[in-house]
Amino acid sequence: MKFENVTAIAEGNVYFEGKVISHSIIMPDGAKKTLGVILPGSYHFGTEAAELMEIAEGACSYVLDGTEEKRSVPAGESFNVPANSGFTITVADEPCHYVCSFLS
Repeated sequence: MKFENVTAIAEGNVYFEGKVISHSIIMPDGAKKTLGVILPGSYHFGTEAAELMEIAEGACSYVLDGTEEKRSVPAGESFNVPANSGFTITVADEPCHYVCSFLS
């Protein structure tokens, strides 16, 4: 993926003792995205806005809050997370690179 004419925020968002790191970008229309890397492990995130998680490289699996179904997501695919909810994401072997879009 490539993004042009964006504003990049240099300060990173660091979670889980550095095992998940992202950087925010602001699109020309004002929309916010984060670009990040998730190292192997399992992590829970809460959401305020709905999110589209696109897997750019690597793979992961996830379980949405309130469900028990674990779904696998390879590079090139994506998944949606509802607003005001959460999900547990698991990365097994290699780092997972992602783009998170915050939906209105």
